[in-house]
Amino acid sequence: MTNSVHTNTGAAIALQNLNSTTSRLDLTQNRVSTGLKVQGAKDNAAVWAIAQNQRADFSALDSVKNSMNRATSIADVSLAAGAQISDILVEIREKAVAAADPGASQASRDAYNDEFQSLLTSLQSFADNAIFDGENILNGASATALTFIASADASETITLNRQDLSRTGLALPNTLDLTSTANAGTALTAVKAALDTANSRLATLGAEAKQIERHNVYVSKLMDSVEAGIGNLVDADLAKESARLQALQVQQQLGVQALSIANQSPQVILSLFRN
Repeated sequence: MTNSVHTNTGAAIALQNLNSTTSRLDLTQNRVSTGLKVQGAKDNAAVWAIAQNQRADFSALDSVKNSMNRATSIADVSLAAGAQISDILVEIREKAVAAADPGASQASRDAYNDEFQSLLTSLQSFADNAIFDGENILNGASATALTFIASADASETITLNRQDLSRTGLALPNTLDLTSTANAGTALTAVKAALDTANSRLATLGAEAKQIERHNVYVSKLMDSVEAGIGNLVDADLAKESARLQALQVQQQLGVQALSIANQSPQVILSLFRN
């Protein structure tokens, strides 16, 4: 190799290697600091694009989960109120049976009727106040079912049907009373039918609530899988990166020393010109 003060090949090679090491060190430091091996499109265009699409799906699934959570809350509130309404109907039936006893006194019937009317008022109150986020599916104010998005592309929905458990929906008119044996018999027939109707509608509501719950669990698991998939694509293996970081730091230090030695080689030429 020619000795020259104009061209220092050894220094050029040492500088190239040092630059390469520094570049890889910067990349590793970025991976360690961010926890990502693919931070942007320039790191790996194909993987980054796939990951971005999966992130979009994840965000959409988060919206689906919010929708399912809202549906679950509406169903839970309605089921709680519906269970109370069913219990009230059981108690109302008891009062109607007692008032239908031919041997009951008028005072007793009047007392039973007072309780009967009070329980009917409570029944209507429970139906009117079964509200979550402005929605009430028990008061009979609307017949339109509620629908909730069930897929990331919003192409699928889950339906929660309204179940009218108001006095009107259960065919319990304001004219019902227990003031006579005949009236008590009429009320008893209406209450028995109302109890059957209420329990049937609650069973339907319960089945729909269970479907929503199952779908909510599925969405949660799907979100976990998508999130794990994104991590598999872009997350850095920090154990490997830590080991690589230490190795590159040593290489960088050696590269600096090699460049320093290479830069001193032209000094050898001076010895040729000494007396």
